[in-house]
Amino acid sequence: MEILGISYIEWIGYLASFFLLLSFLMRNITTLRYINSLGCLFFVAYGILLDSWPLIITNGAIVLINIYYLFIKPKES
Repeated sequence: MEILGISYIEWIGYLASFFLLLSFLMRNITTLRYINSLGCLFFVAYGILLDSWPLIITNGAIVLINIYYLFIKPKES
């Protein structure tokens, strides 16, 4: 399936890149981590579709790190 001559798999990669880049424009670290996680999840999906373990492992690890800092690590006052 293609949209504008680009396969849906490539669109997922572009979407992942967009969210990853967008996350670095955030001034608030919490917002950065949420948007970065979304981009990384799209990269995990992209890696699964390409059967690319380096993409899957790296971005999956980044999502886990973001989850740790967002929900598990106690907030410093």
